Amino acid sequence: MQKAKVRKISTETLTSNLPEERGEQLCAILDNVELTLLYKASVHGYKASAFHKRCDRQGPTLLVAYNNSGYIFGGYTSVDYARSGREITDEEAFLFSFKSGTSSYIKINSGYNARYDDANGPNFGQQLYFCHNNQPVVYHQGGHAFSINTSSMYGNDTQLNECEVYKVEQEPEVSVEEKPWRNVLWTPERRAELIGLIQNHKPLMTSVSQVRILMIGPVGAGKSSFFNSINSIFTGHVTTKAMSGSAGTSLTVQFRTYPVNDGREGKLLPFVLCDTMGLEEQSGAGLDIEDISSILQGHVPDHYKFNPMAPFQPDEQKASRPASLQEKIHCVVYVIDATKISIMPDKLQEKLASIHRKVNSLGIAQIVLMTKVDEACPLVEENLQSLYVSSYIKSKVQEVSSRLGVPVSCVLPVKNYSQELELELNCDVLLLTALQQMLRFADDYFDDIRSVEGNPK
Repeated sequence: MQKAKVRKISTETLTSNLPEERGEQLCAILDNVELTLLYKASVHGYKASAFHKRCDRQGPTLLVAYNNSGYIFGGYTSVDYARSGREITDEEAFLFSFKSGTSSYIKINSGYNARYDDANGPNFGQQLYFCHNNQPVVYHQGGHAFSINTSSMYGNDTQLNECEVYKVEQEPEVSVEEKPWRNVLWTPERRAELIGLIQNHKPLMTSVSQVRILMIGPVGAGKSSFFNSINSIFTGHVTTKAMSGSAGTSLTVQFRTYPVNDGREGKLLPFVLCDTMGLEEQSGAGLDIEDISSILQGHVPDHYKFNPMAPFQPDEQKASRPASLQEKIHCVVYVIDATKISIMPDKLQEKLASIHRKVNSLGIAQIVLMTKVDEACPLVEENLQSLYVSSYIKSKVQEVSSRLGVPVSCVLPVKNYSQELELELNCDVLLLTALQQMLRFADDYFDDIRSVEGNPK
């Protein structure tokens, strides 16, 4: 039987109420799927507008309702919610019910529409209405699309104590390319070579001693974890200097600049990783785009505490003089979770596009760091060296390239250290390769400045 894979995704921390055994049964019916929790009425509210905000245009979905009589029941539709005002034909739609040790499934009757796609709460067959009239109730009216017995389906207990909607995705096919779509040497010698190149790197501009790399991305994507991972490699063991985790809101609340030493007592390496508050889809939450502009131009000091309601204001003395090139950002890195690319909210994508345009206008180098590749693909989870023969990871790289408007060659998949206690060769090779590319891109930015200014230094 297919085991249910239920992930939490949102700007809030969402916890699924679906028991593992019931999830496994539903996944067995749906055949090799992942369930991603999109909407939870106790968190987002029972209003139809809240449901549609979270669930529209998400592809196939599974609605799971709960009542005080112990019934777990709901329905599946393979067609997007879109508030189209149309009758929806969906031969794959079905209803289900669980109670104690019993379970039942009700398929759509032939020749009937599966639901009406309007701006109200979810319905099945225009017979069974969930969150009816924006209330925690299920409402049944006569019809023939589904053969419903309300007594056996939900014990005639119409009061809901929870309603959840899950995005249903086929697990990625474990397909392998005939040859790697990128060439990587997974050897200790390559690791040592990359470390040497980074240790000895000298920025093209002699006025800059350290390349400043700004990490930008949604909450929980892995910005702080990337710094911790790079710091771990050069320290010689896994470290957690920067706060990282999977909280619903950003753990980083200050602008932090993290230099890295070559060993615990070694010299400073030629780069600084700058960490920011996570981006969030709502306005007035997460990192403000105006703050990013100030960071890019070198005005925001280390340890500055972000205030989403009020962007950074430099003091008059600093505002009157432009920041030096050494203080500005030389490379911007967008950190994106590979498991969430397909369900990135529109507003978050709009924020990233706005930042992308601003960075473009300043001519600053840009790279995308695609994290959690092991969680996204079973093949990679089993063996990280399979990364560049995985068709699924290749498709995710192409998708993030299209969504963010950056070339495919600028999308770098990595796995940060998270649960590991010891360093691992394959992780190190990917992380060091990404860092080396950031330094190269920063040099391209410096080269552009030199050509514009006609300044050989």
